[in-house]
Amino acid sequence: MLVIPAIDIRNGRCVRLQQGRADAETVFGEDPAAMARRWAAEGAKLIHVIDLDGAFEKKPRNMDVIRRILAAVSIPIQVGGGIRDMGTIEAYFEAGVARVIIGTKAVDDPELIERAAEKFPGQMVLGVDARDGYVATDGWTHTTKMSAVDLVTAFERTPLAAVNFTDIHRDGMQTGPNIEQTRRLAQTTSIPVVASGGVSNLSDIERLLPLGDVGVVGVIVGQALYRGTLDLREALALCDRSGGQR
Repeated sequence: MLVIPAIDIRNGRCVRLQQGRADAETVFGEDPAAMARRWAAEGAKLIHVIDLDGAFEKKPRNMDVIRRILAAVSIPIQVGGGIRDMGTIEAYFEAGVARVIIGTKAVDDPELIERAAEKFPGQMVLGVDARDGYVATDGWTHTTKMSAVDLVTAFERTPLAAVNFTDIHRDGMQTGPNIEQTRRLAQTTSIPVVASGGVSNLSDIERLLPLGDVGVVGVIVGQALYRGTLDLREALALCDRSGGQR
């Protein structure tokens, strides 16, 4: 299982929000590229980058910062936030991004992610952010009537790299991941699933490991790393040992 550090960018800085709320922000660094170098040095194999300004304003706002991250590390990064058209998707891939995450437009314009996945097979990620099981869009400010399971099922035949599944109630709260909801979602699809939201410590990673049997291939971690309740090297070592035993 991959342990994927998250870098959320707002106003050019590295921040974390609680439950995606703009008024619940903590700044953890002025230089997201330096933060990316730190996680790469500690062994990360993929970094999850979100343009929060883009998510709230519905168009990319931190392309320059993301370019600096790309220049700072050699490991792959995946990017989401405010991506609403093919031009933006192409621009990110041309800049060197390994994966592009589509969330809101997967609900509003499913053909966009289908066309992008056909053009960039195995490089598009479906971002499924759920509140009480229902998909939230527009920077998590709007909750739809579409269930997370229904959204994922709609893209079952699309050549996606992964589904990033976030339980919004747990995101940034360090209350533990939603194991059962993540398991149920993974069991409904053949697309690899990456869990997100709520990880607090090494025990939470340990609890997620058995979900590898149903297709959960990674976990995104943020607040726990920044607050020091989870050590990235220890988490990576745990997953490596687990992989060797399986």
